[in-house]
Amino acid sequence: MKGTIPRCKSFDRRADAAAWAAQLEAEANRARMVGDASLPHRVTLEDVLLRYRDQRSPNKRGARSEQARLTAMARRSIAQCTLAKLTSSQIATYRDERLQEVAPATVLRELSLMRTALKVATIEWGILLPYNPVAPVRRPTVRNERSRRVHRDEEARLLEACEAGRRSNWMKPILMLAIETAMRRSEMLALTWADVDLINRTAYVRRSKNGDARDIPLSRRAVKALQEVRRVQADDGAFESSCGDFESEHGRFVFSFTASAIRLAFERIRTRARCSNLRFHDLRREAVTRFIERGLNLIEAAHISGHRDVRMLRRYVVPQISTLLAKLDACDPSNTQPA
Repeated sequence: MKGTIPRCKSFDRRADAAAWAAQLEAEANRARMVGDASLPHRVTLEDVLLRYRDQRSPNKRGARSEQARLTAMARRSIAQCTLAKLTSSQIATYRDERLQEVAPATVLRELSLMRTALKVATIEWGILLPYNPVAPVRRPTVRNERSRRVHRDEEARLLEACEAGRRSNWMKPILMLAIETAMRRSEMLALTWADVDLINRTAYVRRSKNGDARDIPLSRRAVKALQEVRRVQADDGAFESSCGDFESEHGRFVFSFTASAIRLAFERIRTRARCSNLRFHDLRREAVTRFIERGLNLIEAAHISGHRDVRMLRRYVVPQISTLLAKLDACDPSNTQPA
């Protein structure tokens, strides 16, 4: 058949040979509907990963990190294998080797990217594969749940450390806003003054991590932090940074800083405040947990935090044992005094 690679195989019975040949002819006929049947024998996994990097990744929010990951994956030895010879066993070997080098979560992301790239190659690029070799491979178990909270004394020390450092005093309103609103770092950096309504106490997130927009209610403490930012910007521009952009298509940014600047500043603050094993993202967990402790239900808390799945929100709620004990004691019938 024109356009196919000749293939040979021996059988003891003629019926088995005829069945095998009929199967190959059927696959070749299906391949004519979507593309050249010889492509899997000529295209390597590297070709697919790099094409996906150049054509698909730029349209995603995390384009830069995904493109870097795909480039690194394309340098691995398995990427030199043609798609026709790529097997699930090779993918499993790649998984085991990578687990010796990086965390399971990283391996899981790489396998997901590889599976998606092969799926796009089959459906949209006309490269016929009998099956996706990544699909049957067992995924590594990821146990990266954190329960770290910001205790009241730690919060005070963090805010004091902001004021103590001349290079990081601009971090105080950012920390306050993170604890009061559960906003992600990227969401705060994308916030413009056109998105903030201090009178009605709301902030509008135009695009979150999952692609949805949402309105966030601002507590009085969050409003106070934003008012301080506006006051200082109006006075002397102390919150401006040469590392970030001042304006966007929607107006002036509330915080003109880069993600790297906030990360480095938080590390300095954390060291001065003696808050070990604390990450900036832990502030989001602290905020969500405080929402629940203040009486909001899971649906209301998810509306503020932007979680689509309440089950995912469960990972962010870490109530203190003392709080649970107080609630148990409050509804304990043995604590009621006789009239």
